Amino acid sequence: MRKAVWVLCCFVLIFSACKNKEAAVPAAVTVSAVKVIQQDLPWNIEYPAQVAGSLEVQIRAQVGGILQSRLYNEGEFVTEGTQLFQIDDSEYKVALEKAKGSLAQTQAEEKRTYRTFVRMKTLRASNAVSQQDYDNALSAYETAQANVQVAKAAVEGAQINLGYTKVTAPISGIVGQAIPSVGSLISPTGESGYLTNMVQINPLYAKFSMPSSQFNQLSEGFQSGQIAFGDMKPGQAQSAQEYRDSDVNDVSIYVQAILPNGEVYPQRGKIIFFDSSENAQTSSIAMKAQFANPNHSRLLMPGQFVRLRLIGAAFKDAILIPSSAVLHTAKELLVYVVDANQAVEARPIEADLQDDMYVVTKGLKAGEVVISEGLSRVRPGQAVQVQLQDFAVPPIQETVSASANGQVTEASATY
Repeated sequence: MRKAVWVLCCFVLIFSACKNKEAAVPAAVTVSAVKVIQQDLPWNIEYPAQVAGSLEVQIRAQVGGILQSRLYNEGEFVTEGTQLFQIDDSEYKVALEKAKGSLAQTQAEEKRTYRTFVRMKTLRASNAVSQQDYDNALSAYETAQANVQVAKAAVEGAQINLGYTKVTAPISGIVGQAIPSVGSLISPTGESGYLTNMVQINPLYAKFSMPSSQFNQLSEGFQSGQIAFGDMKPGQAQSAQEYRDSDVNDVSIYVQAILPNGEVYPQRGKIIFFDSSENAQTSSIAMKAQFANPNHSRLLMPGQFVRLRLIGAAFKDAILIPSSAVLHTAKELLVYVVDANQAVEARPIEADLQDDMYVVTKGLKAGEVVISEGLSRVRPGQAVQVQLQDFAVPPIQETVSASANGQVTEASATY
């Protein structure tokens, strides 16, 4: 009897130990995961930019006087040569008439000395006058000729000053607010001579900066074949001068301007400048794009802030994962890869963020499974139960832009 009780107790103890051991094994955590995909991906990075006129000039008075009238509407578009202001010209008309009178006097003196010189020349041939008298006549005639030239220059100067009383537009563009009011006394040498400013709006410039890392990535990626510019192959790129001289519709890479309301400016832009050196403070490269504005519309305005999107560059066979699958540590980027045994592996990667995806350049390959949600609930080596989620590059959507008159002018593809 005692032996039977002892066997029963042993059995109970062994059963309890097995049960506790089973309870100590944690259940597999269910996590959401995605498969790493590989496909081409457009370089869909946007850059903040500020619009500027292609020419910005100050209109200043070149003669002094009373500002008689303003002959334009502030803020309107005017063509080159349009009169903008009228300065009181009465004293300049008087000065011109006086200069003309002085010219007439010098011309009359020139004729008189010429006649004297001719007579002296004839008399000198017959020794009727001395050489001194002949030389004096010649000098008087030459002096009169020089005085005529001086008087003619004075007339031209007076005419120029009279013309300056009509202040005209040196370029075609938008005229700003008039600085002095009508009736003000202005001077060409003081601040009162600053009348207004003008901005040329065809073409327009958009100034922006590209991080040096991205600039190098584009350059090195194109040379290695990881990034494509249209149909160009490495070594076939246009020179900077050829690119600038090309029609914007024929270039392999261009920019779009995204307006503050989200619409796309109807004209394509072309990068016409990038700095030869890096800004050490911002680690970026200063760049400038040019946009045509043939109808002088106000969709883009100098001083306006827009976003620029680079079109034509694309990652070739890019390894892609969602941004939610990446852990940021102090030293590196990490992903949790689920292996064939459903165990978690922490793996460092090198990647660049674009929109809500990472373009992985090192550490992953297509088809691998990475945890995309619930990363804080798992640890390396832990067994997990995977629920695969759909992951794909968002489909192309058309962004329709409207021209200044409201008509649709272009549909552009964005991702």
